[in-house]
Amino acid sequence: MKTIEICAVAPDPAQKLEVLEILVRAGQVVQTGALLATVETPQEAIELRSPEAGRVSEVLAEVGAELESGELLLRLEVAAQQVSNSVTVVTLPDVGDARDLVVTELLVAVGDTVKEEQSLITVESDKASMEIPSSASGVVKELKVKLGDKVNVGDLIAVLEGAVAPSASAPAAAAAPVAAPVPAPAAAPAPVQAAPASEPAHQPAQSAVGLPHASPSVRKAARELGVPLGEVKGSGPKGRITLEDVQSFTRAVMAGTAQTQAQAGRGAGSGSGVGLDLLPWPKVDFAKFGAVEAKPLSRIKKISGANLARNWVMIPHVTNNDEADVTDLEAFRVQTNKEGEKAKSGVKVTMLAFVIKAVVAALKKFPEFNTSLDGENLVYKHYYHIGFAADTPNGLMVPVLRDADQKGILQISQEMSELARKAREGKLGSADMQGGCFSISSLGGIGGTHFTPIINAPEVAILGLSKSAMKPVWDGKVFVPRLILPLSLSYDHRVIDGAAAARFNAYLGQVLADYRRILL
Repeated sequence: MKTIEICAVAPDPAQKLEVLEILVRAGQVVQTGALLATVETPQEAIELRSPEAGRVSEVLAEVGAELESGELLLRLEVAAQQVSNSVTVVTLPDVGDARDLVVTELLVAVGDTVKEEQSLITVESDKASMEIPSSASGVVKELKVKLGDKVNVGDLIAVLEGAVAPSASAPAAAAAPVAAPVPAPAAAPAPVQAAPASEPAHQPAQSAVGLPHASPSVRKAARELGVPLGEVKGSGPKGRITLEDVQSFTRAVMAGTAQTQAQAGRGAGSGSGVGLDLLPWPKVDFAKFGAVEAKPLSRIKKISGANLARNWVMIPHVTNNDEADVTDLEAFRVQTNKEGEKAKSGVKVTMLAFVIKAVVAALKKFPEFNTSLDGENLVYKHYYHIGFAADTPNGLMVPVLRDADQKGILQISQEMSELARKAREGKLGSADMQGGCFSISSLGGIGGTHFTPIINAPEVAILGLSKSAMKPVWDGKVFVPRLILPLSLSYDHRVIDGAAAARFNAYLGQVLADYRRILL
């Protein structure tokens, strides 16, 4: 049994250090290089990382405490991590600042043989789901989590027997009994350098007194969210900016109740009073008027709701409504399915599959619809990944069908069916919902005539399909019954003008009316 003492060491021994964060607790298993705590001198923030894999036996300091240089912060017991030469403990690695990740899928079972980097479980945060890989090869002896469990960095996931050590072993220098202080890379550059140049709204001004008072993990979260730390008011000790401060600032900007300096600068001089100036959300005691029942939103609705609110506020939506005569195409679809039943192919072709292929043809003819706005640049994509909205018991999800231009109708139908099944069963990974160029929301199986779908940022357009219906159509001599499919195309007016949208919808209707046009 070997005990390692983790001490806070300042570059100047005469300096005192303040404890900003303690990211572990007594009894927690940590991996080599795991972030244990963050301390701060008047000049810089210092990250303390674990020199070896082990278990935290004792935490001796608290957040906010002042320490002398070299003072003991916590102790590690190294033997707790490696039970024997043939048994390895796998813990949740550092996945950023996410907390209380929910275990949504077990990808292995006790007795399975796994390889290093093979996925063991899937966890989900408020933002996305991710697969957690094994840190070594071996046989699963124990699974320490079950579906629905909440896990955090360092928590035990599995025990592997007959394990082979990971290929990337810890450096020899990590065995030193005192963890060498590592200057936090996020604290060195000014905030204006941390934001992408293409996002002027995310370039905060330099504070008059130097860097904003925040820990490296908070700075990292601010960079990921595009938050100018110099404009955030800290609520922590001595005005320190906390993660909650960053999140609150983001929510306020997204809701339009606050503006960054860059946003205000873009509106300055216009005399238009840019700012939404929204009234506070009404507070109502509904129970005064009758019986009520409160039910929490599902995680999917929380995530999609925040995205939809942002997209609706930030994107100037315009919707072009049109109709397509799909009489002949529907007859062909029905005939194709009859032939498939006889051949026992197991593939059922839907109208949406034909629409996806027609949309690809329209995207090729009107490439500005296959773009994304990146600051002052318009990014043109040379691939065709089409997202389609899937209605699930837990809420709306948008899986992405990749390379639709390279697939036929039968393959598209088969892959759509598989993706929709995974969505209903809650098994879609984050990779299944990323990379889309254009989305389609179909209400054809439910009803309605037209609607305004909300654009799925960073895409610039989305197509809504309503229920097709038989209508009398004048052919020049008489009215004839034709099957009409309503088309609702919402587009980002910053990128696409009304004429282009009308042409896109009209061309799409022509292709659906006579599918031979897709070959032209």
